[in-house]
Amino acid sequence: MNFSLEDSIITHLKNGDKIAINLLYENYADALFGVIKKVISDDDLAQDVLQETLIKVWKKGKSYDPEKAKLFTWLYRIAYNSAIDKIRSVNNKSSKEIQIEDSNVYKLTTKSLNEDVMDIKKHLHTLDIKYQEVINALFFEGMTQQEASEELNIPLGTIKSRLKIALRELKKIYNP
Repeated sequence: MNFSLEDSIITHLKNGDKIAINLLYENYADALFGVIKKVISDDDLAQDVLQETLIKVWKKGKSYDPEKAKLFTWLYRIAYNSAIDKIRSVNNKSSKEIQIEDSNVYKLTTKSLNEDVMDIKKHLHTLDIKYQEVINALFFEGMTQQEASEELNIPLGTIKSRLKIALRELKKIYNP
């Protein structure tokens, strides 16, 4: 039987052997960096994403299934999704930065606050638990959809669907 480099890496990953990271880095880092650079132009940020990708690969190594995808395809998806997540995270963070001179925080009056919105947690309990979990993770714990998917062990598409349904149900409460 011909035992390939790919087979060796897979075996080391599944066994949790640290040599897997070295082999991945030596043999796939350049290709994965190229994938990431297609999404992220900044070299330093791309290097960070490469490291995050290798950490994810290491953590998920035991769950890799060669029946579902070739090793490089699996690595490619993790690298590409990590790059997309990083771009979203950076864009989201920069859009949330506080602009003191443009802020109207000191101009708010109690009349301008919608008191119904202040009790969102009370209304949240009227939703099914599966929707509550998603809303809590995304809005109150500050997770990205990808992070919520991993944390709750729910497919990303299901997270998005549950969020959409939950928001639609909450909208019925606030805008009957």
